[in-house]
This record gives sequence, C-alpha cells and structure tokens, in this order.
Amino acid sequence: MSRTEQKLAKVFSAQVSGLKSQVITIEVDIFRGFHSFSVVGLPGKAVEESRDRVSSAIKSMGFGSPKSEGQQKIVVSLAPADLKKEGPLFDLPIALAYLLAAKEIRFEPTKRLFLGELSLSGELQPLKGALLLAEGAKNAGFKELFLPYENALEAALIEGISIFGVRTLKDVVAHINEKRLDPEVKIALNLPEKKLVAHEKTPFVPAPPSEGALSLADVRGQETAKRGLVIAAAGGHNIAFFGPPGTGKTLLAKAFASILPPLSFDEALEVTGIHSTVRHLKGELVTTPPFRAPHHTSSHVAVVGGGTYPKPGEATLAHRGVLFLDEFPEFETRVIESLREPLESGEVSISRARGTELFPANFILIAAMNPCPCGFLNDPRKACVCSPSQIAKYKRKVSGPIIDRIDMWIEVSRVGYEKLSDDARGDAETRKEIEDLRTAILRARAIAAKRFGKPGKLNAHLGVRELGTLAPLGAKEKATLTAAAERLSLSARSYHRVIKLARTIADLAGEAAIKETHLLEALQYRPKTSL
Repeated sequence: MSRTEQKLAKVFSAQVSGLKSQVITIEVDIFRGFHSFSVVGLPGKAVEESRDRVSSAIKSMGFGSPKSEGQQKIVVSLAPADLKKEGPLFDLPIALAYLLAAKEIRFEPTKRLFLGELSLSGELQPLKGALLLAEGAKNAGFKELFLPYENALEAALIEGISIFGVRTLKDVVAHINEKRLDPEVKIALNLPEKKLVAHEKTPFVPAPPSEGALSLADVRGQETAKRGLVIAAAGGHNIAFFGPPGTGKTLLAKAFASILPPLSFDEALEVTGIHSTVRHLKGELVTTPPFRAPHHTSSHVAVVGGGTYPKPGEATLAHRGVLFLDEFPEFETRVIESLREPLESGEVSISRARGTELFPANFILIAAMNPCPCGFLNDPRKACVCSPSQIAKYKRKVSGPIIDRIDMWIEVSRVGYEKLSDDARGDAETRKEIEDLRTAILRARAIAAKRFGKPGKLNAHLGVRELGTLAPLGAKEKATLTAAAERLSLSARSYHRVIKLARTIADLAGEAAIKETHLLEALQYRPKTSL
C-alpha cells in the first residue's frame, strides 16, 4: 500500500430503536499509518468488542486478520453518528466491509442489508428483533437481507424482500463474492436448507386453544365473574376482581385466555414484532393474544417501559392481549399510576433527553386484589385483623382515576364446599359450553367490527364523539342512566364507559339498540364504596 493509497468500502446494516428499525451505514477506511483498529459513531460496549470477534472470524476463513496487518490504520464508522449503536449484530457487516475495503472480496453492497453476531470461528449467532429489522429493510428499499439461519423463518414473514439465512461468514462470502474464477459455483441458498423466501408458501393458521390450558370450566361457581370475563373478551373492557384470598381470582384471570379469539394475521405480525425485540422466537408467529403477569415487585420500567435508551415493558408486551396484575395494590404507587395513559389511549410515551419513543399498549387489564391487607375484611368466616389506618392506606393505593378507567369491578366471594367438589358435568358438556362462549364472543366482535368499519376495533375503543352515532341511547335509557349517574356520582369518564359496556352487552345479546336492561347490567359493575 502506497503512502497515499486509501481503501474505502460501505455496507448497510440496521438496528431496532424503540420498536422501529433504523438503517445503519457502515463504512470501513483502511490507510497507511501506525496500526490501529477503531470503531466510531457512538458504539456501545458490545459494538466496540466486535473488533476482536471480527478479527478472529476473518482469520478463521483464511484471510489476514485485521489485527495482524501491520502499518495500516482501520477506521470503522457507524452512521448516523449521533445514534447510539447497541448489540453485536453489526459483526457481519463490519467483517464484510473490511474484506471489501481490503479488496479480499468483491461484491455490490447496494440494496443488500447484513445482520449478525459472529463467533470467533465465524459462525452466526441468533439475534433479537428479526421481524422488525426485516420489515424496516423492506420499507427502506433493500432487496436482500442476510441474517442468521435461526432467524430466517421469522424474517421471511415479511413479503417483498429476499431473506437469506446463513450459518457462517464463509457462507455469505461464498454467495456474494464476485471475485472468483468460477462464478457459477456460487452457493445458491435454496429452501429448505438455507434461503428462506417462503412467506406466501406458509399460510397463516391461527393456533387452536391448548388442550391442557386452564379454562373457565375449571372454575367452580363464580358465575358473575365468568359473565364479566365474557363481556371483557367481547368488548376489550378492563376488569377487576376483589375478594378474600383463595376464592379463584387468579384462576379466573388465567382461564380468561381460553375464551379470547385468536389474533388476525396483521395483529399477529404486530405482536410478533414486539416480542421479537426481547427474545428469539425461533421462527414461530405469535397467533394467540399474549398473557403477561408481572410480579407485584416489578419496577416501573419493567411494567411500563423506559430506561436510558427506552425499551418496551410488560404493558407493551401485553399489546393485543392481557395484562394481569395480581395483588394490584401491592404494586408501587408509581407503577399503578403510570397505567393511566395506556388504559386511556392504548399507548405508552417514554420521553428522554434524546427524544421520545411511543410504544403500543392496547391491552385488557385484569386486576385482582384483596379487600384489605389481611384479606378478610367483611368475611363471614374469618375476622379481619387490620387496623382502620391500614385498611385506609391499602385502599388509597388504587386512586380514583385508576378506578374510573376499569370498566368492571366484580366481587369474587367464597364458594360453598359442595360446589368445589361438583363434577356433575361431563367433558363433552364442558367443552361445548366453552365453545359456545367463544362463538358468542366472536359474533359480538364481528358486530362491532361491522359497525366501526374497521377490523380489530372493539367497543372499549369508542371515542366520545363516536358514542352519539355508534352507541345511541333512547329517551328512556338516557333518563335511566342520568338518574343512576347522579345517584352514584359517576364522573364523565365513568358515564361514557357505562355506555360502552352496555353496547358490548347488547352485542352479546344480538340487540341492535342499547336497552335499559343492558344499561342496568353495566351499572352494576361500577365499583361500590366498600371496595
């Protein structure tokens, strides 16, 4: 290399920022000077350490290691320079950019995007966020995406971009390298071994309900609570259970998943993209509504999301599904109060000095709580041992604004011992009962979707402006609701939520108009002062 000779190459990669894919341009410049290998462009620790992984992987292929080449300075630039680069997924593009700049290989990097962590032997390791990265690559105009083989099925769910699942750095080089004496022997990565461009060949089939999963049939008694869950599933309403310990509140919440309809294809893609950022999905598509149940010791960041570089929390991971908060008042007050925004708007906005991230958080909240710290307030069988101040402090943990945002408050009282051992119904009868509930919920959701003209929109998502046209009340119904609102001192939010709940009850009954009986049932689910 002459004193003035300079070698420069540009390759494209990407990373997930929030829940969006950001294209990263990787440039490698090699020129004569005191030996150094530096990475610039706000790299994180894992990105800085890529120098060692890339050097060993390149050496394992038989090329000269960047760290062993004397009298050359290597500068790796990651653009945009003001965006923090995190994670090891830039190993593969950095290695290819170096080989291209060093003129060890020759290929056209335009319209190609590369992702993957390299082992010291050159093997690619699975990464997180493959679905979002593939979607971002397609939207940015790239035609080919190279990523670890284990992530190829997941990325292939995105149409309009060719997905290449590769196992080693050598596979990538063998496929793209044009600097060969015999170009027709280039590796063709075809299905099922390697190349995965199979979205249209893999029809979307929602997963059937799990045979071993809990169902409402496993809950003895508690008919009011079961009715509340059916209404919640049909209209997307939030629900809270309160009562003594051991009465089935947790069991009811876990059985709720058995009556939820499966996700549509678009919803499944959205949910899969979110979950892909926090774990490796091994190619499966999330087709059932997620059920998230964080422990009551979980932090504010874990539940709502956040951090120095904002990441989604449990509220976002429960998007299109269920967020179950057991022992609701035991959560930190900050955690409970931070649920106000997602319960109202279906989104979580995390603002930091570097910018704002908006995470989807449209979930059904199921809260479970005892009436007091010991759990036996007003229990006919056991005496409460809590002091009045303890009870008052316990109840203050759930504020008025949060109570307002929960549509149904249902007491789960003790069940007689004779009902607990009642096995009179057979399996066939039980299965038919649950199937009938699922059918009723699907029918109610279909009615709502037809009314809104938008699939996936539920009655709980009705805006105030839409209530007058999509959930109108007759004169008699208005008078009933007004009288009840004055008697119960309902807020404006609670008033509107009663109408939304009544609309769902009417849909379950197959009624076109909201009737007085629907309103009265909706009103009985509003919280009482004895909570």
